[in-house]
Amino acid sequence: MMDGIDHGILTILGAAIFAGVIGAGIFQRMRVPLVTGYIIVGLIIGESGFRWAVQEDVAKLQMFNLFALALIGFLVGSELKWDIFKSRGKQLVAILLFEGVGAFLVVGGTTALVVYLALGNLPGAIAAGSIFGAIASATDPASTLGVLWEYRSRGVLTTTLIAVVAMDDALAMALYAFGASFAQMLTGQSVTLVAELRTIGTELGGALLLGTMAGLLMVGLLRRLKQLEQALAVTLGLIFMIMGVCVATGIDVIITTMMMGVALTNVAPRRSHELFTQIASFSTPIYVLFFVLAGARMSLGNMPGWMWVLVATFVISMCGGKILGSYLGARITGAPPVVRKYAGMGLLVQGGIAVGLAMMAASHLGNVPLGDGVMLGDLIIVTVTATTFIVQLVAPALIKLAIVRADEIGRDVTEEDVVASLHVDDVIVRDLAAIQEGEPLTRVFEEFANQEHLQLPMVNREGVVTGVINLDKLRDVFASQDTWEWLVARDVAVPLDDVIVPEDALPPILEKMRATGTDELIVVTSREKGHLEGLLNGRRTRKQINHLLLERQHSSDTAGAAPASAS
Repeated sequence: MMDGIDHGILTILGAAIFAGVIGAGIFQRMRVPLVTGYIIVGLIIGESGFRWAVQEDVAKLQMFNLFALALIGFLVGSELKWDIFKSRGKQLVAILLFEGVGAFLVVGGTTALVVYLALGNLPGAIAAGSIFGAIASATDPASTLGVLWEYRSRGVLTTTLIAVVAMDDALAMALYAFGASFAQMLTGQSVTLVAELRTIGTELGGALLLGTMAGLLMVGLLRRLKQLEQALAVTLGLIFMIMGVCVATGIDVIITTMMMGVALTNVAPRRSHELFTQIASFSTPIYVLFFVLAGARMSLGNMPGWMWVLVATFVISMCGGKILGSYLGARITGAPPVVRKYAGMGLLVQGGIAVGLAMMAASHLGNVPLGDGVMLGDLIIVTVTATTFIVQLVAPALIKLAIVRADEIGRDVTEEDVVASLHVDDVIVRDLAAIQEGEPLTRVFEEFANQEHLQLPMVNREGVVTGVINLDKLRDVFASQDTWEWLVARDVAVPLDDVIVPEDALPPILEKMRATGTDELIVVTSREKGHLEGLLNGRRTRKQINHLLLERQHSSDTAGAAPASAS
């Protein structure tokens, strides 16, 4: 036995990932988003279920949650291209402000009314409402991005959701500063709005500065690191250091790593693309653990009936405020119809940020009595835990519904998708000369001199391809010019071993070319006595694939992007 190692934590760590993947896969068959499945699995094994993972164990795994948030912020930043804000910045800011402030006002007013009717404490009710309103403005980027990535969504609505949830963290913190300072003044605690805003501003400014500096540092390192593995290791090391600085200074880790990703993807888009792809490819277990633990730590306990009314009011008014606010912001700025109709549905999920703000509020207002033995801090924690539980189960399905209605599911086209849709006939070079079997070697050299390919097909009198003349093989006889007059094409040709026809699917052909180091293959009309059809050139094919990829991605980005009418 190894001393100092908690085997129970290791077991929970493995069980959470294992059960999360298996359980979520079962729920996915019922067309439930994976994020919801992970959380349900967490509920089953956690405080509200079999209690295999209790609060103490979950707290010990907090570092993994922080790492997950850091990776989410970094990958969100990779999606925020400057061109998006250059062309649609006004729309995005308007939607952000309207949905955030809308939720703040609607939730703040309705929850204050419920608390007042239940407890009869008007200042305490308004203080609670101001906190609930600020928390309601937050949107969880982890769950939102998880659904969008799961369904490979791409388009104007997807871009809008990513951009808004990226900026939403900062808005929620600003609204929280206002709401918390207002609540503290109402409850007789000495605090000023200016001081609270100054604190939040310092934290946000520090996050933006630290993230930008880290991103620019990575740009410089990417230019010097030749291997992707080295760049990946350095990036992860830098993210861990950023996490340490954020924990020590109280800076928001999501905003910091998001700015790191923004700087990297905009300053060095080509160099960073493969790095972002690699990080996204291994992050699945971390996300699984994050959401399973989120479900495991939810414990609602015994709540009185009026608190459930408060929870229902919070959820309904938050949905109404965000949906109405995002619609107004999109309509005023002339956003595309799909954004006007469905953006609000994609901004309802709450998670770690909402819980974090609730814990901050509870630490500042925990000792404020509201009546009937209810403390403001306890009310905030219990209510936000319950509302987070509900929206985490329901909101991912609404995000899926939004991108389905906007016809953006499956539009995040990858290079593999493009290749899978192609056949050899789609990419071959057709203007290729053939060499007769009896042609003299001088004629062969002339033909190679007049074109850029590395091999030429050899045909018989009936035009059937019988072999291939490879430029590398010709180099063996190039120095012996005295043999050129009596050697003919068939003397230097090799058999056509790999018979490729236009109907062949492209992916296995390209895979075989990569495995054998071949860059060109002759294409014939049929596998038996095939006539010349053309040549498959690997370099030219890769250019065509990249061109098609850009075309299809542009088509996905602009689908549904027609501006709304002024009506």
